[in-house]
Amino acid sequence: MAVGQIVFRFDEYEIDIARYELRKSGQAVPVEPQVLATLILLASNSDRMVSRDEIVENVWHGRIVSESAISARIKAARQAIDDDGKRQALIKTIHGKGFRFVGSLERQMEHLANGIVGNASENPSPEHIRPTLAVLPFAFHGSSVELTFIGDAFAEEILIDLAKLSWLAVSGRGSSFRFRGTDADPVKVGKVLRTRYCVSGSATPVGSGIRFAIELAETSEGQVVWTDTFTVSLEEINTALGEIVAAVVSKIDHHIPLYEAKSVRGRPLFSLDTWSLYYLGYDSMLRFNRSDNDYAIKLLKRASELDENFSRAFAGLSFAHHQNYFMQYQSNLGEELEVARSLAQRALDLDRNDPFAHFNMGRSKWVDGGLLESIEWLEQATALSPSYAQGVYAKAWAQTLANEFEAGEENVREALRLSPLDPLRYAMLATMALSKLGQENFETASELAKRAARSPGAHKHIALIAAIAAAANGENEAAQVWLARANEMDGQIDAAMFLKSFPFAEGVLRERVEASLRSLHA
Repeated sequence: MAVGQIVFRFDEYEIDIARYELRKSGQAVPVEPQVLATLILLASNSDRMVSRDEIVENVWHGRIVSESAISARIKAARQAIDDDGKRQALIKTIHGKGFRFVGSLERQMEHLANGIVGNASENPSPEHIRPTLAVLPFAFHGSSVELTFIGDAFAEEILIDLAKLSWLAVSGRGSSFRFRGTDADPVKVGKVLRTRYCVSGSATPVGSGIRFAIELAETSEGQVVWTDTFTVSLEEINTALGEIVAAVVSKIDHHIPLYEAKSVRGRPLFSLDTWSLYYLGYDSMLRFNRSDNDYAIKLLKRASELDENFSRAFAGLSFAHHQNYFMQYQSNLGEELEVARSLAQRALDLDRNDPFAHFNMGRSKWVDGGLLESIEWLEQATALSPSYAQGVYAKAWAQTLANEFEAGEENVREALRLSPLDPLRYAMLATMALSKLGQENFETASELAKRAARSPGAHKHIALIAAIAAAANGENEAAQVWLARANEMDGQIDAAMFLKSFPFAEGVLRERVEASLRSLHA
């Protein structure tokens, strides 16, 4: 399918939406993202006035900003295209109302797949563009004939596992394995195979083992997104290779969405395709606060409206509405839970092979005590994608709530191994803390819970878990400190609210949690 990109041309300038770039006489002009977003908004609506409120909605995504901030962006936009407030030859001020692009503007749609360029009569919706990736054969730096196959074999295992990720389009082996040695340049690969990302690397004998060096790069400029090394002994290579492949796939599954979100942040919403909206929404809801979650819902709704068959948008909306329930952001919690479930079902109906859809159905089941059913759904998610760290963690969480402490702890360790810098690392540590609490290892539970609560992104429930574990360990002063931290985050938090979000099965863990909650509020 041809990929369309809108280009606006006026005087010596071009605004390229797909590349998010302003050019003068073919050369890129340095401009701040919000200034470029303002230019794109005005150029896209040159047939009418754009109000100040509309600028705030699209450039600041609805956040409250001052009039001087808007004026500053307009001034900078004019300077970027050789206009000014006195001449107003290109950007005209409609006093007290808004602004309008009044220059002579040519709008074109360029089809990148076949090079055809044609005029666009209207502003179409952004296309649904799935991220694309190529995995190249790894270079083998060694003289052993018996091991020369290892570079190809390792890369092929990575390719096979990445191809299981339904959100990622992976170039076939026959195409990507043509690139070796000096041909393994990410920019060249991207141009020939039309992929946005490229995985490459090397295998080098070191002593009695092999060191694998791996790199994930974007292909427009060859920028490195992620890189790492893994060393394994020759004796363990048959068993360790699978573990390394799983870790690599998990890291790629983590880093591409982060990079995609970063690359489109600051752009006006109307210029974003469905995947870009999804990535921004996903990144926002993982911040676990009310305003970012509301923003995520807005973005994901936009994505679902652009493509009503986009499974990931509905799965993301399920996650965000479940968060409304779990964090108790809304008063109508029962309605939020039902919405989360119906959206998870919609995502499943659209794509039965998407582990994120199974993940969200599993999460929606545990909150009212359906822990065994939740575990079944989460097992399906991890069966579809064994490298899915957050799916492994969510299964551990449900197992811990169901008093399956050893299984839960094993899965937490696996999730941390797959994604040691995961944005939900604090939740993984908190899960292990509760497992230790259920096993009455109070000292370790308290230490793990404190580490979780001190981790970036930890929310009110994590602070309360730290208070519960400290109380169980007899650290009454520390327990009150963590309780105060939880209350700072949400002054309404109490035992009943916590137990509604965490429906512990009957047993030793629930009894211990309830006892700690009573002592905290004594």
